[in-house]
This record gives sequence, structure tokens and C-alpha cells, in this order.
Amino acid sequence: MMRVCRTEGHDVRGFTLVELLVVITLLSLVMVAMGSALRTASQTEARVDARLQRMDDLRTVSGFLRSVLGRVSAQKISTPLGAGESPYFFSGSASSISWVGVMPARYGAGGRYHFRLQVTDAGVLLLQYLPWEGAPVLPDWSAGQSTPLLAGVTGLTFQYEDAVVEPPEWSPQWTVIDRLPERVSISVQMASGAWPEIVIPLRVLPGSDPRTSGPVFGGT
Repeated sequence: MMRVCRTEGHDVRGFTLVELLVVITLLSLVMVAMGSALRTASQTEARVDARLQRMDDLRTVSGFLRSVLGRVSAQKISTPLGAGESPYFFSGSASSISWVGVMPARYGAGGRYHFRLQVTDAGVLLLQYLPWEGAPVLPDWSAGQSTPLLAGVTGLTFQYEDAVVEPPEWSPQWTVIDRLPERVSISVQMASGAWPEIVIPLRVLPGSDPRTSGPVFGGT
């Protein structure tokens, strides 16, 4: 309430100290509410950006892996093998996988390559690759190149489907030596949570098996 004071015949209008304190308090409450609203909006925007980035990473990595792992070669190794070792250029464990496949031309030089996918100690999903020159021997990975596909990975797990048995079985390691798996399942764990499981059917490249004849696609 505004007070009216009379001084030397003039009316002097003003606020009491209590009224000023009430106004300051109300203004402080309004500022606190506005700050909280802005902070909430900023956090919501950050969460939305993180979710969009996560979806974009999933789409990019999943699409790339489907293109390079979806077509595998059934060429065999000519070097002597130990008991129980697969004769194919395919090796699958719970934490890494290697194979011969086709590098899509849009990602660089096309053709058949040796690939190896695993997670480094720094939490990077790393794809190693080097051209397959037609030699039926295991690759020298020290001469290969590498491309980081994803950072911040806390866990990576592979599983392999054997569709010959009934019912089909999934295993964390491919130990069958007379055939390749029907599908590969990839589970990626991030600090923000687990990705949806990526399941990739394996299609054998035409003409890649020495026992067959026909045209060869994707390289020499």
C-alpha cells in the first residue's frame, strides 16, 4: 500500500520498507521459476539431441555393417590348419569377427577385402580391412587399414546362427568347420544404454567357393 506523507504543504507518495521487501521477494521467486524453466528446457533439448545422435549412429553403423558383412566369401584357406579349425576365411568369437567380403564402392575402392571387427580397449568399435589379392592365406593385419565406426562402446557381443540343425541354434562362437553361419547377431552396449540387436543374414558371394563355377562379383 502506498503511503502519503505531508511535508511543508506537499504530498509525498512512496512505499514502505515492508512493501519493497515483498516486491523484491516476489521478483526473486519469478526469477527462480524462470531459471528453472530455462534449465529444464535446456536439459530436454540436450536429451533430444543425444537421442537423435544415438539414432543416427545406429542407422549409420547398422547400414554399413549390413553392406559389408551381408555378403561373405566362401573361399578356403590353403595353408595347413589345426584340428577343428575352419578352412574358410571366416572366424567368429563372442568379441570379434573376421571375414572376406565386398567393400561397397561408395565407401572407397570397391572389391573384395579382408575385414575384422572388434572393440579396442579405448571403447572404439574398429573395422580393420585390407584388399584380398586372391592369395588363399590368412591376412597380415599389421599391413591393413582401420576405420573407427563408433566411440564410447562399453560392450560388444556376437552370436552366430546354425540353421542346419533343427531348431536353429545361436552360439557365441562359430566352431562349425564345414559351413558358414546363416546369420550373425551383433549386440552393442553404450554408456547411454544398449542398442537394438542387429541381425545380419549372410549371403555367400557367387563363385566364391572353389567347388562351384560361375561369375565372380565384387573383385578378382
